[in-house]
Amino acid sequence: MKFFILLLFFILLLESVSSLRVRRVSRIFNVKKYGAQANGQIDDSKAFMEAWKAACRSSGTVNLLIPRGIYLVGPIQFKGPCRNVNSIIVQIQGTLKATTDLSKYKRADWVEFGWVDGLVLTGGIFDGRGAISWPFNECPKQKNCKVLPTNIMFVNTTNTIVEGITSVNSKFFHIGLLGCTNFKGSSIAIRAPANSPNTDGIHLERNRGVSITRSTIATGDDCVSIGQGNSDVTLTRIKCGPGHGISVGSLGKYKGEGDVTGLTVKDCSVTGTTNGVRIKTWENSPSASVAANMTFENIIMSDVVKPILIDQEYCPYAKCDSNSPSRVKISDIKFKNIRGTTKDPEAVTLRCSKGIPCKDITLQDISLKHVGGVRGTVSALSSTCLNVRPTFSGTLNPPPCR
Repeated sequence: MKFFILLLFFILLLESVSSLRVRRVSRIFNVKKYGAQANGQIDDSKAFMEAWKAACRSSGTVNLLIPRGIYLVGPIQFKGPCRNVNSIIVQIQGTLKATTDLSKYKRADWVEFGWVDGLVLTGGIFDGRGAISWPFNECPKQKNCKVLPTNIMFVNTTNTIVEGITSVNSKFFHIGLLGCTNFKGSSIAIRAPANSPNTDGIHLERNRGVSITRSTIATGDDCVSIGQGNSDVTLTRIKCGPGHGISVGSLGKYKGEGDVTGLTVKDCSVTGTTNGVRIKTWENSPSASVAANMTFENIIMSDVVKPILIDQEYCPYAKCDSNSPSRVKISDIKFKNIRGTTKDPEAVTLRCSKGIPCKDITLQDISLKHVGGVRGTVSALSSTCLNVRPTFSGTLNPPPCR
């Protein structure tokens, strides 16, 4: 009899522990319960911060819920570490609307997630309301300029999953990744007008292990820009355009920049952009760095001005110093199965550093057509190679340069 009583007690204890675990997993922190109005007029930043703090102080797996509605917020900082939380799920069903008062932005971002392990961000619209601020952006004209806020910034996060979010009309970059490890993004939508300045879709610096897939980016600058210090980055099934294409760089602008290695760009389409895939580095680099082990494969170009470009004389300003060549060493770069149409008869431009020429550059199965001038007119294409001796194979149009 005692055995059965003990067994029953043990079963009840297990059920109690299991019930507690379920409650922990399903625990939801709703921003409306912390005072968010969701009317698009009253600033809901305080409610967001209170809900985040409560979730971050919790344990197990927690859910920060932002229900349907329009929330005027910002700038806000979802900051960790959340020491007892295994995973924190931020589920956004509504729209976040940024303040247009630039005096409120003490940091260079609007919504920031930082120092969090196991973050999952799903859904929602981030409206940066950038059109009011774009006239104040002096960065396209001045090298030393004050940057406007990035829409969404991830800083020093680990094991992050981002899925199904939308960023529109950012003041500056849409999404920034800085110092992150193991970041996975999918089904991301980014939109801004083609003439919006410096609205890079996704910008990366000093990250390791980044994967972005099945995303659509239409903006006024690079769809994706891979800056200094990145390794093991994979971009697949990206639809880019309008914009400036998918770019590595610019690199070599500042002292002490990290190397960029291990990049794969595959199964993407680029439409109506100024560039297709490119690597850009500054002249007069203050210190040496490396850009190596990169593959651009199976990419469709549609009405792209410069489909394939290596530019080691990059300068977006009216005047730049050109006293010394770029010190960024570019090597082991593969362009494979790139096809479509170009607006410029010079479809391939490999302009490498005269101080450190590019090495091991491969072009395989490049099939491009020039369509310009009178509608439907097709003309011959050409390639330019400077300070590089590339290797060619397979179908080649434009013809190889030597």
